[in-house]
Amino acid sequence: MKLPFKLKTPIGEEGEPFWDGKYFVMDSQKTSVLEYSENLAGWTDALTDLHENTIGDSHPIDIISRTCAIKEVMKKNLPPGALILEIGCSSGFLLRELVKNFPNYLLVGVDVVREPLYRLSKILPGIPLFRFDLLKCPLPEKIADVIILLNVLEHIESDGEALKEVFDLLKPGGALILEVPAGRFLYDSYDKELLHYRRYSSSDLVEKLKKVGFEIQRKSHLGFFIYPPFVMVKLLNRIFGNKNNSIVGKRAVKTSENQFVKKALEFEAKFLLNTILPFGIRVTITATRPILI
Repeated sequence: MKLPFKLKTPIGEEGEPFWDGKYFVMDSQKTSVLEYSENLAGWTDALTDLHENTIGDSHPIDIISRTCAIKEVMKKNLPPGALILEIGCSSGFLLRELVKNFPNYLLVGVDVVREPLYRLSKILPGIPLFRFDLLKCPLPEKIADVIILLNVLEHIESDGEALKEVFDLLKPGGALILEVPAGRFLYDSYDKELLHYRRYSSSDLVEKLKKVGFEIQRKSHLGFFIYPPFVMVKLLNRIFGNKNNSIVGKRAVKTSENQFVKKALEFEAKFLLNTILPFGIRVTITATRPILI
């Protein structure tokens, strides 16, 4: 499927790039990932590799996160050829599910990581993949019908500027499916090691979205039943700190194997995804760019 917009030439390259269905072609050269810029202040290839090597695509909270995003896309009843842009596609766990569920849509992946994108290009050779800093977005305005941004905004220092870039990328009437860590007061050593700049309250996030022009369609949370023990652990971390200098992998494995966590999130995914939940460990919002008449 062809890209319905022109591509800028990356700095240092020659020729106007175009997507041939498998590669980006520039001046008779081919590449599977079109690279424009990087900003690794809030993420690294190493963190992606750690996530892949410890839990892969099997963590219960990530499973319900992808399930929720796919359900939100389905609600849009998009026409064939609609463009879905995932910003922060990383290893492509969600993109792979989107390919299966929406074979007639144009799917595009974006991230700042490098090696994971090239690995993903071998797994999904028909999906255009871009590498760039969202704050230096090289793509044209008003190209996307849906943008998915799952657990990305907290890694960007200037999150308001990032939301403005996302707003500009959406067509009027287009939708943003957004997810971030919940609980502004729960920021701890685990968040710091994950290179989070912040956690969010739903009200703060709504205010940021409205400030750049979004209309809120749906606001809820994920991880409703596991929120109380989650809060306790986070507050203990804030009070006593954590002497382990590398807690990310160990905690991810520990929670992914916890049967209470697994069963609680499975129940939530099966019965409560259409329910507006007042709290949880992640905030999820669907917002739209208004159609101006």
